[in-house]
Amino acid sequence: MYQADLTSLINRYFSQPERTLLVEAGATLIEQNGANERLYYVLDGELEGYVSERGENSTKVFSASQGAFIGVYSFFSGIGIASSQVIAKTDARLAWIDRNIPAVEETTFGPLTAQFTPVIVNELSRRQWRATQEAMAKEKALRKLNLAEQMTTLGQLAAGIAHELNNTIGVVSSKSERLENIIVTLLEELHPEASQFFDHGLLYGQKSSSSDARIRAKEFEKRYGLDRSTAKDLARALPSEEISAHWLKNPQQAVKYWKMGRDLHDLRSASKHTVGIVRSVKQLGRADIDTVEEVDVNESINRAVSLLHSDLRPVSVRIRPGELPLFKGSQTELVQVWVNIIKNACDAMADIQTPEIEIKTRQNRNRILVTITNNGPEIEPHTRRRIFDPNFTTKKGGLCFGLGLGLSIVRRIISGYGGSIAVKSDQAKTIFRIKLPIED
Repeated sequence: MYQADLTSLINRYFSQPERTLLVEAGATLIEQNGANERLYYVLDGELEGYVSERGENSTKVFSASQGAFIGVYSFFSGIGIASSQVIAKTDARLAWIDRNIPAVEETTFGPLTAQFTPVIVNELSRRQWRATQEAMAKEKALRKLNLAEQMTTLGQLAAGIAHELNNTIGVVSSKSERLENIIVTLLEELHPEASQFFDHGLLYGQKSSSSDARIRAKEFEKRYGLDRSTAKDLARALPSEEISAHWLKNPQQAVKYWKMGRDLHDLRSASKHTVGIVRSVKQLGRADIDTVEEVDVNESINRAVSLLHSDLRPVSVRIRPGELPLFKGSQTELVQVWVNIIKNACDAMADIQTPEIEIKTRQNRNRILVTITNNGPEIEPHTRRRIFDPNFTTKKGGLCFGLGLGLSIVRRIISGYGGSIAVKSDQAKTIFRIKLPIED
């Protein structure tokens, strides 16, 4: 209906050849704060409106192309003063009417203002929409500015913390290396038969996941007549289905020395990864990541699980690795991603009777897909919307507290590789989906 009325209106008022105007590209049609006694209708071409404050900092406020009206406010408000400067972006042809044009068929359609009411209403609607868009853009800009200020503060805080942590980790690393050398020397002198178990733990750590270890432990109990505790320890130490004779000669002693080596292995790995974590915290406000090596994503997940073996003791962990190409990036930072997500899952499942985590990897065309699923409680929608914010945390009670940096750093790392992370949660499970692009 509106379109039919508009077509009729244009035919009545804007089809006279003597009331047409050609405007060259770059020419000014209306000056801001200048007098305007005409209502223009764009026949073809494109024009733009600009508003400036005290003659400076011009801001584009609208574009007008074929079928648009120009000068609605100044023409119908009775003020006759233009609120913006209108410039032809391209050569344009316009039709016009002025205040001296009599109303056509006034007895049928009413006075001029009444006939143009649909145009006025449409212009008001367009201005309201533009004001809404500007308000939304302003709010978005304020949020970005607020986030930038927060990131600056976090960066300054992180720089100071990182300096202290680097010194501390340096001491831990050097002392653990010295302790390792002392233990190796003592074992070779006093218990040479124990060195092989210690070396096994030191070289390989604990490769088996908790769920795999539980399954093999039951087999070891039946096959070798071991008690449950010893069978579990051997299952953690030995990823194979068979146990060599030298392990069974004195399994308690073998496990004891293996644990010593494993703990030093984990201490050494944790020191190394802590250095990378500190570096990532320092880079919290940066979007770029140095890609310095070819990484086996499945191996980086295994390392993360190994680092978290104490947190994962009560958790059934199932890893389903797919065949993946090598990924160009930083292994330390990828391990940090998995550690943060898995650690958060462990915290979320603290009150679950049978906590479970499933980690799957696969390749989909030019992307590596990693899904980490846990059966913890649902993450509420309002929490999911803020879960990656750098200052948001749900850990506030007692010793279980957080700075809200973990998942923020995770997103920064993944985004730096051009990847993405998303979370989906319901009452049954929570899934983190990570996509990493593969370089050609």
